[in-house]
Amino acid sequence: MRILLVEDDRETADYIIRGFRETGAVIDHAADGQAGLMLATDASYDAMIIDRMLPGLDGFKLLSMLRAGGNRTPAIFLTAVSGIDDRVNGLAIANDYLVKPFAFAELRARVGVMLRPGPATHTEDATYQVADLVLDRLKRTVKRAGKPISVQPTEFRLLEYLMQHKGHVVTRTMLLENVWDFNFDPKTNIVETHVSRLRSKIDRGFGSELIHTVRGSGYMIDDGA
Repeated sequence: MRILLVEDDRETADYIIRGFRETGAVIDHAADGQAGLMLATDASYDAMIIDRMLPGLDGFKLLSMLRAGGNRTPAIFLTAVSGIDDRVNGLAIANDYLVKPFAFAELRARVGVMLRPGPATHTEDATYQVADLVLDRLKRTVKRAGKPISVQPTEFRLLEYLMQHKGHVVTRTMLLENVWDFNFDPKTNIVETHVSRLRSKIDRGFGSELIHTVRGSGYMIDDGA
C-alpha cells in the first residue's frame, strides 16, 4: 500500500509515518499543500491523508483541485477543527474526516475502511442501470440517455447507493451511515441538500423523474416500470 501524507506538523507527521511503515506501507510525505499537490499529480497512491490547515495551499483547496482534475484516490482529512459545518464541507470531497488529537490505531482503521471493497453482493457489477441512467463504478462516470453528467464524489456515492437499492426505499439514516459514514444525526439538511442537487442533475431536462421522495420514509430510485 502506498500512501501520501500531507502534514506540516513534523511531530504528527513522524508519528504517522512511523506507524504506517511498521505495517509495511510505503508513505511519502509533503510538508505543505503545494508540495502535496505536486506529489499527488506526479505519482499514484492508494490513499491520501491530508491536514486541513496547511501553509500556502490549504488541505481543502488541495483536494478540491485534485478532484477537479479527476483524481479519485480515497482521502481522509486530519484537522483540529471539529465543527459540524467543517465536517460536512470536508466530507463533500473527502472520504473521511478525523479530528486531532487521534490514536494511530483509529487512523489506520479508517484508512483500511476507505480501501475496503464493497459488499460481495455488488462487486460483480461494474455498472448499475435504471432506465436510461447508467453509473459505471470502475470509470466513475454517470450518463443519462448517453449524455455525460458531472457529479461530485459525494453525489456519486449517493447515486450509487440509491441504484444499488433500486425499487426500494432508503431512509435518511441509511444514507447518513452508508454515504457519509455518520453514526449520528448531524442535525443538518445535508441529505436533503445533496438529494436535491443530484435530482437536478439526473432528472432535470429528461423525460421522466427517476429519484422519488417517499414521504415520511426516505428516497427511492425507480424507472416506474
